[in-house]
Amino acid sequence: MVENYEKAEKDYMDGMKYKDIAEKYGTTINTVKSWKKRYAWNRDKVAPNTENVCTQKHKGAHKGVSLIDDGTKETLQNDDLTPEQQMFCIYYSRTFNATQSYMKVYGCSYESAIANGSRLLTKDKVRAEIERLKEIKRQQIVADSEDIVELQMRIAFADIGNYMSFGQREFNDPETDDTYMINTVDLKESKDTDTQLVQEIKQGRSGISIKLADRQKAIDWLSKYFLMHPEDKYKAEYDRKRAEVKDNDAEKLLQNMHTITDILQHPVSNRSIEDFEEVQDDE
Repeated sequence: MVENYEKAEKDYMDGMKYKDIAEKYGTTINTVKSWKKRYAWNRDKVAPNTENVCTQKHKGAHKGVSLIDDGTKETLQNDDLTPEQQMFCIYYSRTFNATQSYMKVYGCSYESAIANGSRLLTKDKVRAEIERLKEIKRQQIVADSEDIVELQMRIAFADIGNYMSFGQREFNDPETDDTYMINTVDLKESKDTDTQLVQEIKQGRSGISIKLADRQKAIDWLSKYFLMHPEDKYKAEYDRKRAEVKDNDAEKLLQNMHTITDILQHPVSNRSIEDFEEVQDDE
């Protein structure tokens, strides 16, 4: 399905006026102007500028337009705002800098932007549109936070056996005809492994080696995260897997965090963490 702004671009390139385009597609002149600015309509161009345009075409997608739904499409169709206000809302939702956003849209001086940018933020319709864009961004960030926790979980409990197998096998030396045991390391196929957790693979004089993402950093990160978010859905799984691990790294981390908390809550002159740990050792 061809969008109205794509049809309108052809009419604009054919010389049709803003007013006539707006009437044809049942919209406002301001919306048509915003289409022109957003999609860079230019009657003077001989050929479209293909720089920075993805070569893979998507059905129904306008050239050079991001397919990520960040809410800006609705902003450009908001007839309650002028084209300049629409672009100001988009820029401000990305930078939270009223002065720079105003300068970018209106092309004015810095002094003028300082005064007018903050004034524009007080308009109810502008503020409501910015809040709508901010809420969309907040929802996307919340969704991403779960991905981060899930990734840290995979790093913390990754099993090297899922990436390689090692052992010994008999080797017959063709020159001496001697048979002896040699150590072997075999990597799994990349298509069968979680390559996102692989930090490094190299082949040196001693053979092939593989290095996974730092497990201890992931455990430390998760321990702190679950202390602040005990209701997280991954916490039960984390506690279960930590119980299966023999070392007590998480317990040490928790103890250290309690130590820091105690020092902050009960300050003593010239007291340090080392002093506190010495007292514990004496006990």
